[in-house]
Amino acid sequence: MKIITIVGARPQFIKAAAVNRAIQTFSKRKDRIQEILVHTGQHYDYLMDKVFFEELKLPKPDYHLGVGSGSHAKQTGIMLERIEMVLKKEKPEMVIVYGDTNSTLAGALAAAKLNIPVAHVEAGLRSYNRNMPEEINRLLTDHLSAFLFCPTDQAVRNLLKEGIKEERTRIVKNVGDVMYDSILYYSKVAEEKSTILGELGLITPNSCTERFPSGAEAPLGRSQTVPYPTPNYYLATLHRAENTDNPKKLKSILRALNEIGKNTPIILPLHPRTKKMMKVYHLFSGFKNIKFIEPVSYLDMLKLEKNAKAILTDSGGIQKEAYWLKVPCFTLREETEWVETVKSGWNVLVGTRMKRIVKEVSHTEARRRYQKGGKIFGDGKASQKIVRILIRHSGSLEIAPRNPVLWTGIKDVSAESRKKQTRC
Repeated sequence: MKIITIVGARPQFIKAAAVNRAIQTFSKRKDRIQEILVHTGQHYDYLMDKVFFEELKLPKPDYHLGVGSGSHAKQTGIMLERIEMVLKKEKPEMVIVYGDTNSTLAGALAAAKLNIPVAHVEAGLRSYNRNMPEEINRLLTDHLSAFLFCPTDQAVRNLLKEGIKEERTRIVKNVGDVMYDSILYYSKVAEEKSTILGELGLITPNSCTERFPSGAEAPLGRSQTVPYPTPNYYLATLHRAENTDNPKKLKSILRALNEIGKNTPIILPLHPRTKKMMKVYHLFSGFKNIKFIEPVSYLDMLKLEKNAKAILTDSGGIQKEAYWLKVPCFTLREETEWVETVKSGWNVLVGTRMKRIVKEVSHTEARRRYQKGGKIFGDGKASQKIVRILIRHSGSLEIAPRNPVLWTGIKDVSAESRKKQTRC
């Protein structure tokens, strides 16, 4: 069976690495799978791209499309054209896409137009905020897909509300979260190999013996000699366009982080988009309590997350990682697609207003409880389940008819779901 996997952004590299390991395992047996890896080039900076391939031991992409940055329309359009060329040349039996980026949508659309079955990993997520480009990408990709691999029961229910259910033209399964597979696999590796805490001069109960190698030039924000005089720190991440491209929201969030940083160090790895917009809005001065650093690798990020006092983020993936690592999370948005983390009490939606963020973070210790019981995100074997299903159903599905009406019946669901999230 020939499969084409399409990736373009760092969260997709992490997910694809987990499925790639499962593919390699099955290929060593009787089920021979040829996976062709296509990298759109949506993320192209070394710290956002190549270092992930190296750490995750992902194979070198068979095709690198070199799309780079641009408007949503331009970026998606170029991807669509170049992906189509690859699909016509390789003639795969299936295309796998991940998550909710422009690479996801372009891959799904190119494959669907060529009547190639699409497998969407992380299907069924909904924030019910159509101002987010990711929400549009999720909706369209799900309606184009023949295989919908959901990470939770809630995701399956979301699809059912839109009329997407298992039938002869579609497979809809809750397989669990492939990122949970990855965190189980890589968290121990990160503890052993990452020296990021020492490089940043951070002191935690588990890092007192770490030291930054002498003689090397310290990257942006990193210290060789001066540790923080505290046993803890906050970690923040900020990258979503709804926050970075709005000067009022961006400034409000930075002011909140700066206020929090008066008493406890706060570390902010700068996403290229955030860095760019901070320069545009002249926001690099006046935030002396925030330690800005360059983007970090996956292993370094896991180490930072695991040892943080709490995490403030607008990232979907990091909300889940905080949950799995038992670190309180404060989400810098008004809604989330990962409602399970909010319902558990481990994640709090704090929005972007300074006073609200600071107030909620002041109650961090009260959030230090972990919801025990059922495994919301699966058993850590999502990747194996995905590959097994693809092998079992390869060539047996009819291509699902495309529903031209994607928006009918969703409006009321959207309003009600957003009310529920607000109540949580």
